[in-house]
Amino acid sequence: MLESCQNAQERWGGVHLLIDRWLQERHELVRAYDVLGAEPESLSESKKPLQEFCAILVDYVSAGHFEIYEQLTSEAKAFGDKRGLELADTLYPRIDVITEKLLAFNDLCDAGQCVAQKFKELGGLLHERFELEDCLIEVLHNAHKQEVAAQA
Repeated sequence: MLESCQNAQERWGGVHLLIDRWLQERHELVRAYDVLGAEPESLSESKKPLQEFCAILVDYVSAGHFEIYEQLTSEAKAFGDKRGLELADTLYPRIDVITEKLLAFNDLCDAGQCVAQKFKELGGLLHERFELEDCLIEVLHNAHKQEVAAQA
């Protein structure tokens, strides 16, 4: 029994650390957005901040899709969390749409066609995405903390 408790803590504690790193990356993304947002009209002039923003944006989006969401879904499945999985099925399609728009912005910037209007749209998209992700974290991860603690 003790071994299974330790395994649960190691497994889901690792998810917690992964989420913490991802949320730190989110903070860096917001900071980079704010730097550019102070003067979005100068996007074509400020190549380095724009490149940094785009790099962080792509890293953040990729980590969500290829690491975090997969781990959250695995955790919900392991805990038999049908409600959480149904919520994920509802939210993931909207996150996918936002992801496509964010990556399209990155592609525009790579092609040297980054425009202030598109940059301004990103703020709303990022805000919506962060809210959806926070909901997923709350339902698919934080809801299981008590169960892991009870097993320990």
